[in-house]
Amino acid sequence: MKRIRIVFPAAVFFALALAAAPAEARRIYVRVAPPRVTVVETRGVAPSRRHRWIAGFNRWDGRAYVWVPGRWALAPRPRAVWIPGHWRHSRHGWYWVGGRWR
Repeated sequence: MKRIRIVFPAAVFFALALAAAPAEARRIYVRVAPPRVTVVETRGVAPSRRHRWIAGFNRWDGRAYVWVPGRWALAPRPRAVWIPGHWRHSRHGWYWVGGRWR
């Protein structure tokens, strides 16, 4: 009887392992608390009635927090509302919860 040997490339193996891992294991934790938002943004005029403002936020770049400016985004459907992302604290540190459309 012949043995069939299946060899997965490393990238496929890690992608499958990551997909099976709990969400908490996939988070990137930051030990430094995010700074308070002190930037005052000017929105300007919306490009259309379907555009929604997505406010700027502090992003961790691996060494420090960097400000990402706000922008107008086209809503995926009428009356869609943007729920902003935010930093959340846990016993491991701070992690980012991304924004989403509702």
